[in-house]
Amino acid sequence: MTPGSTPRTWVQIAGGFIVPLLIVGAWQFVTATGMVPAYRLPGPLSVIEAGSELIQRGELWLNIAISVQRVFIGFVVGSGIALAFAAAVGLSQIGRVLLAPTLVALRAVPSLAWVPLLILWLQVGEESKVTLIAIGAFFPVYTTVADALRHVNPQLVEAGRSFGLRGWSLFRTVQLPAVIPSVVSGLRLALAQAWLFLVAAELLAASMGLGWLLNDSQQTGRVDRILLAIVLLALLGTITNAILVLFERAVLRRWM
Repeated sequence: MTPGSTPRTWVQIAGGFIVPLLIVGAWQFVTATGMVPAYRLPGPLSVIEAGSELIQRGELWLNIAISVQRVFIGFVVGSGIALAFAAAVGLSQIGRVLLAPTLVALRAVPSLAWVPLLILWLQVGEESKVTLIAIGAFFPVYTTVADALRHVNPQLVEAGRSFGLRGWSLFRTVQLPAVIPSVVSGLRLALAQAWLFLVAAELLAASMGLGWLLNDSQQTGRVDRILLAIVLLALLGTITNAILVLFERAVLRRWM
């Protein structure tokens, strides 16, 4: 591989396993040698056994499926609404004046501050959890795309108008291709934020899901299950991000 060249896909994948394997090796070493007590940090095998126990009881896959479903729905809803608001603010001076200050203020509200209000309005059900996740997914997409639309090269826009493009045709032909990379970047940030907000939602008001598993394991002192939930959240976040990377490549080949 020459300097400045892009590593091959298999090299990137293999390289990505190096640090996790080193972490697992160090984890196994400090637990096997007794440097850290087992009640504080169970070994990797104990975590695997905890996962096998939950699988045999039929609980693990159910918790994973419920969390994935919540993240997917909240991500799609929040991102879709964010794209609409980003278009209104990024393409319209009136939208920017009316909406931008309020959205900036709402963005500053911590995620946990929404929980009591959502529970009061929507009760302890799926609606409150999905709404909280949608709020988390909204702002990365809105901020990234609205800023990108405001900074589309004015000369490109004028060139499009000189060819008679207006409204939707101008947006589809000139402005949208210019912000596609920003849209995909915003979606990837939104997905990561959706997983963060999922844990916040399930820690406080849930009877199933990986966030609930974290909270329940903390109350029962099952550190092995806590570590299992953390590892699963990391894996699911990595897998869903990889799916968006594939989507990004497909979209960029289509538009760029």
